[in-house]
Amino acid sequence: MPSTHLPSVELHLHIEGTLEPELIFELAARNKVTLPYRDIADLKSRYEFTDLQSFLTLYYANMAVLQTAQDFADLTRAYLRRASAAGVRHAEIFLDPQAHTVRGVSLAACVNGVAGALRDSQAQFGLSSALIITFLRDQPAADALDTLTQLIAMNAPIIGIGLDSAEVGHPPIDFVEVFDLARAHGLKCVAHAGEEGPPEYVWQALQLLQVSRVDHGIRSLEDPLLVDYLVQNAIPLTVCPLSNVRLRVVDTLADHPLPAMLERGLLVTINSDDPAYFGGYLDDTFAAITRTFNLTVDQLAVLARNGVRAAFIDDDRRAELLAEITHWRAARPA
Repeated sequence: MPSTHLPSVELHLHIEGTLEPELIFELAARNKVTLPYRDIADLKSRYEFTDLQSFLTLYYANMAVLQTAQDFADLTRAYLRRASAAGVRHAEIFLDPQAHTVRGVSLAACVNGVAGALRDSQAQFGLSSALIITFLRDQPAADALDTLTQLIAMNAPIIGIGLDSAEVGHPPIDFVEVFDLARAHGLKCVAHAGEEGPPEYVWQALQLLQVSRVDHGIRSLEDPLLVDYLVQNAIPLTVCPLSNVRLRVVDTLADHPLPAMLERGLLVTINSDDPAYFGGYLDDTFAAITRTFNLTVDQLAVLARNGVRAAFIDDDRRAELLAEITHWRAARPA
């Protein structure tokens, strides 16, 4: 890992969102998929999004090229290689199996393809990793429950579950049974909430789904009682600034509530979400927020430590990562 990069942890990363245009065309050729784009430039021209749904439409369409376990493994290794170059030392990666099984891809192919690549992440790329299965909230909860039941039966190598996709109109309360089953089997729980949805969705994720982390959560600032609760209970928020700008949740990065979140004492972590679509991986994200908000090295170290604190790792690994951040900070002037 280049010493210039902040040693970091990524906790909000959709592996399908790392599908770069070049790999889309490579996998399309491999699997004989006809793409609706003339070339890479034509595809990239479509990456101007007006909201979350406009992004999801393209995001799901591009998944058609992912068909075999090898495809998912290649996708994952491409991310791990890029993440390692960005200074990522630990990554907890989201996978949306429902987006693939509905296309006829087997659950085993997508899960084992990603998990197989993650298994070698430390040896090949110098970063530890884990897999979290996320469920599509705009699909019936019964489908999520069925998928989770299958994952449990196959003893899938996952550490937890999450909830993602189109948020508005799909509250966490719909998925209580799914999250109850996950916890009963010792799985960690996270959920997207408070991205486009209201603070009430964050409350539901915390109180009904009993999540350990809230993904996004930026609209929590609209509810002072919620902010107090998040601070008092040190609930991590996996914030994705570049994503919020590209999906028009905020107009510009300068408008992002990150400084206000830090000022309120929220346990904010920085993540790239869907970097192939949103303009940058984790190092790009840190560079952008550093420029925009004139962050100090101390503030960057705090954000990095927050990621380590929020990660689902054992105490020994946590201590290793915190020591790396301390070393990074000590090597830089105030």
